[in-house]
Amino acid sequence: MSRVVQFLFRRRGGKSWHWTDIVTWAWLAGGLLVMFGPAVWLVGSSFKSPAALAEFPPTILPYVTQKVAVEGYDKPLDLYQVTLADGSKATLAEVRRIGLVSQMIDPRKPGEIIKVNIAQRTAVREMSFATENYSEPFTHFDFVRYLWNSVFVTVTATLITLIVNSMAAFALSKYEFRGRTFAMLLILATLMVPLSVIMVPLYSIVSALGLFNNLWGVILPTVATPTGVFILRQYMLTIPDELIDAARMDKASEWQIYWRIILPLTAPALAVLAIFSVVWRWNDFLWPLIVLSRKELYTLQVGLSVYSGELNVQWHFILAMTVVTMIPVVLVFIFLQRFITTGIAGTGLK
Repeated sequence: MSRVVQFLFRRRGGKSWHWTDIVTWAWLAGGLLVMFGPAVWLVGSSFKSPAALAEFPPTILPYVTQKVAVEGYDKPLDLYQVTLADGSKATLAEVRRIGLVSQMIDPRKPGEIIKVNIAQRTAVREMSFATENYSEPFTHFDFVRYLWNSVFVTVTATLITLIVNSMAAFALSKYEFRGRTFAMLLILATLMVPLSVIMVPLYSIVSALGLFNNLWGVILPTVATPTGVFILRQYMLTIPDELIDAARMDKASEWQIYWRIILPLTAPALAVLAIFSVVWRWNDFLWPLIVLSRKELYTLQVGLSVYSGELNVQWHFILAMTVVTMIPVVLVFIFLQRFITTGIAGTGLK
């Protein structure tokens, strides 16, 4: 731990601060704020009540106004720190507000109404976590079904993507045939074709195959990705051809070469593609929205739109379930992050 602290606080100028030390710290602090600030705000806001989310200026932590039960009133009243006319301060409970005047009472002497200008009061706040934002979607909505649909689509699509793309990359990197370069260029050219261009014909094909309102209609059209083929092909070019020749001399079939030699050696690039695929499939919204119209087949991203109505948006549920949807992607990244640098760096070698 001491070595980590020493590394973080080392200075170029020795004991004194060099201007590059200040610029470096400012740059790192700004980057840390930009990258993790929105995530921290999202997690903090997911525990807020609808009233707390509507407050301005917003706060990161979930603060709420303290309430007190007063005799003679059915509901607990909000507590405020009030500056009275004589300059003294008191803690009063608000009964009602009329315009700029708040009618308040002393919780210990509820018989007397005290009129206070709203500018002379400050809410007594406490930290409170609205855990019902997480529990209600699972109990009152079919969120577990949406979660299972997303897991099934993501895992299945990722596995098929790894197999299909690795087979194409193997052929384009290790087999010599006429038109190989043109085929690769054609695959890369499809990166410039947006989904909106092929959406109608793709929908027609899915409907003709009977995959409309079927999770396989979400999975199959996106299993072959030009990005995945390119990453794997570039990595496979770094594998010596002598290994394949030796395997063929040992009478290994092409499938055995692919499965027992190429795939294990391509593990770093496969891990990178797996991370990309999980993020793509898990966060996909437009295509599942087009293919799926039955509510019980919705994925998480489409299911979140249930909380967004025409006249009412339940932001507290949306924020909480957005945090839930982030957890699997973060876990995948944590377990596979060590392959990212190796996999991406290897795609640039030949």
